[in-house]
Amino acid sequence: MQRVDAVIRERLSSRVALVEQISHYIINAGGKRIRPKLVLLFAEALGYEGPARYELAAVVEFIHTATLLHDDVVDESALRRGRATANAMFGNAASVLVGDFLYSRAFQMMVSVGHMRVLEVLADATNVIAEGEVLQLMNMHDPDLAVADYLQVIRYKTAKLFEASARLGAVLANAGPAIEEACADFGRSLGTAFQLVDDLLDYEGNTSELGKNVGDDLREGKPTLPLLVAMERGTDAERELIRHAIEQGEQQRLSDILAIVRRTGALEATRQAAHAEAEKARERLQALPASRAREALLELCVRSVHRSS
Repeated sequence: MQRVDAVIRERLSSRVALVEQISHYIINAGGKRIRPKLVLLFAEALGYEGPARYELAAVVEFIHTATLLHDDVVDESALRRGRATANAMFGNAASVLVGDFLYSRAFQMMVSVGHMRVLEVLADATNVIAEGEVLQLMNMHDPDLAVADYLQVIRYKTAKLFEASARLGAVLANAGPAIEEACADFGRSLGTAFQLVDDLLDYEGNTSELGKNVGDDLREGKPTLPLLVAMERGTDAERELIRHAIEQGEQQRLSDILAIVRRTGALEATRQAAHAEAEKARERLQALPASRAREALLELCVRSVHRSS
C-alpha cells in the first residue's frame, strides 16, 4: 500500500494548482483503501508480482475518489472521513470538475498498462457505476421502493468497483475464466456487504466514528434497507411516519425513527443480510490456492461486517 500511495501522489501531479489542491485534500483524508487492497491481494494470491498491480490499485482508488466528489455534490454532504467535504471547502463546481480530472487521469493510467482486458473491465465498471448513480437519484424520496431495486443500486453503484478490483488481480495473473469469475463474485458480494453495513451505520453509528453525519441518508430521502424493513414490520402509524420522512427528507423525527428501526429488528435484519453476502464472498475464495493473501481476503470478509465506521 505504500507503493500504491507513492503512485497516487505521483499521478496527482497537475499544472493546475486547484486540481492538485482538491485532489490531495480528499486523497489525503485517508479511507479504508479496500478497493486497491483487493487488486493487490488477488494479484498476490494468483502469483502476479509485476508493477502494474500498483498502477491499477491507484486507478481504482482514483475512480472511487471521483465518485465521492460527485456524490457529495449530488447529496449536498458537508462531512466525510471526519472533515469538511471538498464541495463544502471549495464549492460544487470545483469538486465536480476535479472529479472529472480524476476519472480522466485514471483512464490515462489504465491505458499505460497496455492490457485490453484491463481497459474493458474498468470501462465497463465506470459505466455501470454511473448508471447506479442515476438509479439512486431516481429512487430518492420513494418509500415504495422494492428491496430488489434497492439491492440493484448497491450492486451498480458500490459493488461494481469492488467486483472490478478483484477481477483485475485475476486479469493481471492471466487466470482462467472460472478463476476470474470467482474473484469477481467475491468482490461483488463483499461490496454488497460493505454497503449494507454502511446503510446500517447511518442509523446505528455515531458521527465521530463514522466520519460523516448520522442520519444523512434520511436527510437525502434515501430508502435504505433499515427503513424498508422497519416499514414492513412496523405499525400503521410507524409506517406512515417513515414514509413521510423519506418523502420529505425529514430529519426532525430521526430519534423516533431510530427507535422504530431498533424495535422492529430492522438493524439486525440488515446486518444479517450483510453477513449472508460476506459468507458468499468467503465461499468463492475456495477457488484460490491457500496463501497469505487468501487468508487476508478471508479476514476482510469478517472486517467488512464487524465495523463501526
